[in-house]
Amino acid sequence: MKRAGEEEETNETAPPPPTLGLKRPRVSQPESSSPLLPNYKLKYTLKGHKKSVSAVKYSPDGKWLASSSLDKTVKLWNAIDGSTGITFTGHSQGISDVAWSSDSQFICSASDDADIRIYSITNAKAIKVLKGHTNYVFCVNYSPMSNLIVSGSFDESVRIWDVKTGNCLKVLPAHSDPVTAVSFNRDGSLIVSCSNDGRIWDTATGQCLKTLIDDDNPPVSYVKFSPNGKYILASTLDSTLRLWSYSTGKCLKTYVGHENTKYCVFSSFSVTGGKWIVSGSEDKCVYIWNLQTKEVVQKLEGHTDVVLAVSCHPTMNIIASGSIDNDVSVRIWVDDDTPT
Repeated sequence: MKRAGEEEETNETAPPPPTLGLKRPRVSQPESSSPLLPNYKLKYTLKGHKKSVSAVKYSPDGKWLASSSLDKTVKLWNAIDGSTGITFTGHSQGISDVAWSSDSQFICSASDDADIRIYSITNAKAIKVLKGHTNYVFCVNYSPMSNLIVSGSFDESVRIWDVKTGNCLKVLPAHSDPVTAVSFNRDGSLIVSCSNDGRIWDTATGQCLKTLIDDDNPPVSYVKFSPNGKYILASTLDSTLRLWSYSTGKCLKTYVGHENTKYCVFSSFSVTGGKWIVSGSEDKCVYIWNLQTKEVVQKLEGHTDVVLAVSCHPTMNIIASGSIDNDVSVRIWVDDDTPT
């Protein structure tokens, strides 16, 4: 019997490799052929935050990059040229996360002041403040329809909010430790959350459907559904990323090489050129793996402190990264060589 977290052995009846639900057809090629390698280069260094950058997120329409910081602000940047946009204020303590509505017109932010604020991208002041958490709000995300917001907190709960009214619809007594990531699947029917473990919830009922990663494994610091909702990418504090199958609960791929033993570091899927896994790292770099072969295909160097935040542009070969204490910059990396 395999210990949880170990990769399943491949055999002739094994399912095909994960495709993440990309719209382009898969190109069939033998494993031995040389895959296209990414060639990201630093394009811009964005300075403006006065304290650690906690999250960076591209808008779904690809026009904006939002960055949140422990300086209590969220900043908007032009996604293409890096020029600065509006700065959102109102939180009384640092901000740990930021998320976009699917129409790219609204953002929400999660703060140590225990509030979630919703902003229109045209106004620096919040249009709604969601109150209910009793400790730091650490993570937040919109549902695909953007009628719901899910949040996770150091109060060990996951809350589901009605965006229109600002009311809390459900409180999930989710974990016995701080909740460090929450994410909806592609149709909004499921929520994945993590604390020391990783769990799947039914959005409508609030029922826990599955525990993917249990307490026998190293602490889970970040989780995210793949674009097609069939897989879950999970970071654990043993410097490992794992790709899990939602349906079978099995670990399909393991990615190593970066450093992550202390911080809740973001990771993501890049699907505009090749199929990559992208993650920040405590060694001040951004790591890119080939999703299928699990090899590190590029390491982006330039930050001068831990890289907590990464985000991949939805349609172009652009990666944003954000760093902490001694750096506090947002960096934009562009691959002009790989076709989209």
